[in-house]
Amino acid sequence: MARRRGLWRVLVALLVLSGLALSALLLFNNRVLGAGTLSRVTIPDGANLRILADSLRSARAIRSALVLRVVATIRGRSGVTFRGGRYFVRRGASASELLEQFETGRGRYHRLTIPEGWGIRQIATLMSDSLGIDTSAFRAVTRDSIRRARMRTSAADLEGYLFPATYEIRDQSTPAAIVDTMLITFERRWKSSWDSTLQATGRTRHDLVTLASIVEKEAGRSSERPLIAAVYRNRLQRGLRLQADPTVLYAMGLIAKRVMYADLRVVSPYNTYRVSGLPPGPIASPGTASLAAAMFPADSNVMFFVAFPDGHSQFTTTFGQHRTAVKASRAARDSAAKR
Repeated sequence: MARRRGLWRVLVALLVLSGLALSALLLFNNRVLGAGTLSRVTIPDGANLRILADSLRSARAIRSALVLRVVATIRGRSGVTFRGGRYFVRRGASASELLEQFETGRGRYHRLTIPEGWGIRQIATLMSDSLGIDTSAFRAVTRDSIRRARMRTSAADLEGYLFPATYEIRDQSTPAAIVDTMLITFERRWKSSWDSTLQATGRTRHDLVTLASIVEKEAGRSSERPLIAAVYRNRLQRGLRLQADPTVLYAMGLIAKRVMYADLRVVSPYNTYRVSGLPPGPIASPGTASLAAAMFPADSNVMFFVAFPDGHSQFTTTFGQHRTAVKASRAARDSAAKR
């Protein structure tokens, strides 16, 4: 009887020591540099426990991959496969929290790039394809009157203000949250000194963003942006119509197409072949380079330009020169088409 009591005492002691050891291991694993902050971790689809633990260790979310594997084995999770993707992980999170997070996919995010020159329709389609967000719901947020007032746009939606950049968007993000993030990015990229320049020249931010969006759509080469902006500035100052092909496509609801003479007849306030001055609002999202070009156009008296197949544009000051350049551009396109 005494021997049995002795064995029980030994077993209890071993259990207590094991519990204390496990607790110490867990505490050790949770004490990482920057505990409480977020780490980015990428997990392949169908990752097993070893891959998950090694990935978390590499991201410094835990101190020991072995400890996490031991805990998972004790809790019967060693054979589980985990949902792949990019994740935000809280450094120093408990083993239970981490295992549950990667089993359910909580905290997963997507890295999406919005190219310069994209419009709301293209952005909404990307959100639908990548995140399953309803395009109608997304576009409805861009027409919200409070957000339009905040961005000081008189247009019917936020076209031009959804800043082109790379975003890390969490699963289950709402259209409102995504749009607000893009608007905040626009405001952060907007230089405060530009407001003083606009005030001194009597222009509005909305006018500048509108012009910058046209420059963005026209520029085949980044270096030509200031000259393209100079063409439109000079035409506006002389009361000439902008005659910008991208505004015609926008009026037609198209993204990419060679503009034909018949297209120039489309009736729309965005058709700058028919309407003088700037259109009612931007036609796409301009990047920082196009915003800067619209703010500070080149010091030049150019009045026309025409694009060539290799991406460069030829700038001219008279209509006669422009006609010659247009013929050369068409010849170059015809020649390229025959190759």
